[in-house]
Amino acid sequence: SRGRQVTGSPVPELPEVETVVRSIAPLVGRRIVSAEFRCPRVLRGADPHALAARIQGRKIAGVRRYGKFILMSLEGGGYLAVHLGMTGRLLLGGPAGKHTHAILTLDRGVLLYDDSRQFGCIQFSEAFPERVSRLGPEPLEVPFEDFAAALKRRKTRIKALLLNQSFLRGLGNIYADEALFRAGIHPLAVSLRLRSDRARRLHEAIVAVLTEAIAAGGSSISDYVDAQGRKGLFQFSHRVYQRTGEPCVTCGTPIRRLLVAQRSSHFCPRCQKR
Repeated sequence: SRGRQVTGSPVPELPEVETVVRSIAPLVGRRIVSAEFRCPRVLRGADPHALAARIQGRKIAGVRRYGKFILMSLEGGGYLAVHLGMTGRLLLGGPAGKHTHAILTLDRGVLLYDDSRQFGCIQFSEAFPERVSRLGPEPLEVPFEDFAAALKRRKTRIKALLLNQSFLRGLGNIYADEALFRAGIHPLAVSLRLRSDRARRLHEAIVAVLTEAIAAGGSSISDYVDAQGRKGLFQFSHRVYQRTGEPCVTCGTPIRRLLVAQRSSHFCPRCQKR
């Protein structure tokens, strides 16, 4: 088959972020002995020394994923919210490098934040982060009835809607394309016109593709690795994403690409109907 085109670094999506969260789960209960922040841009303008002082000595009480955000709750209150952007990595151990922008030295081990393009961010808040609270429901938990009702309230292209983080949190280009293919729905289909049976197929496809991708450790297309430096394997199971011109795995028709909401959308023109 033809080589797959690379169209820039995709943002880590729900399966990749979930994999990172699971790989840093052992940090729960560990104390932050010291913190060093080397890049104010990644902190979105917050003072590096003030932030280091606020979290020093605090224990990590929990680590959770909310959509594409990694949320570390701290003992005594407060949250560190991490968004990996395109090239961000949380790494357990190892030496700091030229792209290391944060170093959390723990009572056992060290957590590094690397980000070559600096599109990611680390933000601290005493209360639950407002930016995170505005996100839509969790795709792996939203009941079908709620999902179907939300579709009927929006008159927009289904691919654009799936990318809207206030509709569902955590979906991005890869898994929206893969779910739409499995459901047999064209990316330009209008959300409120989807019949109930097609909406159910889409709901089931989203859950299935995300579950399979998490089990495979996510998709490593460019920069993504988990906190142990391990790449994901789900890219080998992609059926349409970045397979433009290659034969559909179901019918053999060449996969096409179009732009929806300024994002590349990969689909089979024969298997996916409007």
